[in-house]
Amino acid sequence: MRRIAILGLALGCGMAYGQPPAEEHPTFEVASIKPSDQPNGPGVRSRVGCNGGPGRGDPGLFTCTNMSATNLVTMAYDLPRYALNFPDWMGGTRFDISAKVPPGTTKEQFRQMQQNLLVERFKLAFHHEKKEMQVYDLVVGKNGPKLKDAAPPPETKPAADAPPAAPPGPPKLTLGADGFPVMPAGRSSTIMMNGRARMQQMGETMDGLAEFLAAQLGRPVTNSTGLAGKYDIVLSWAFGPTRAAAPEAGGATPAASEPDGPTLLQAVAGLGLRLEQKKAPIDIVVIDHMEKKPAEN
Repeated sequence: MRRIAILGLALGCGMAYGQPPAEEHPTFEVASIKPSDQPNGPGVRSRVGCNGGPGRGDPGLFTCTNMSATNLVTMAYDLPRYALNFPDWMGGTRFDISAKVPPGTTKEQFRQMQQNLLVERFKLAFHHEKKEMQVYDLVVGKNGPKLKDAAPPPETKPAADAPPAAPPGPPKLTLGADGFPVMPAGRSSTIMMNGRARMQQMGETMDGLAEFLAAQLGRPVTNSTGLAGKYDIVLSWAFGPTRAAAPEAGGATPAASEPDGPTLLQAVAGLGLRLEQKKAPIDIVVIDHMEKKPAEN
């Protein structure tokens, strides 16, 4: 997988035990790290994510909102979550970050800045271990793939004096008649709500699908399909109990129902693909130390 290859390169070059290379030490000009004050927990909707940096809308300002310590580490080192062994507190302790990025910073330098920020402000230290775990091979089913070739992008020629189109807003979260989220037309996104999930990817490769499945399954997934095209893919699956219906006046609250939709593996089978299980040794990053409270800038 692409991420695993990047992991071996990024972490194998002088990064043992969380120490950056002595000959190169790019850092943010200034960085503010504060505990997030957003509510979190089951059923609570809150904004989580990062923006800015090289190649993005605001290359000079990097901001993160409501990011867990685990999120920060996996993002900085381009790690899938299953490849990180971490203390329980890291999954629930969340931070907001605002950092000024020096002009001309490259994407590689930007990633190193994130890593150095964690080492310097959180005293991050880690080591590598090999761990045998269940993995998957994504292969073509016995009856062949049932994939839709990606549609060519529409040709649009805006008028010369027309203002640039505004970026699309977040999709509206609604459930369709089948109980699964309604997806925005022609847009790639994944929506999960009320125990149901739907993924829609336009122009997706099999490598990209394998990477998506790895994130959902929490296990490595290798693309062994031999398919080199790009496809418009829709997956719908159940991942948990549905929310209980509202009780009638004076009535008891009904219990949440158990999942009654296809599993993710069954949804993949609907594409004419199959996930084969096996065991293999995987490189795991083990957190040795990370401060719960970051040092002042």
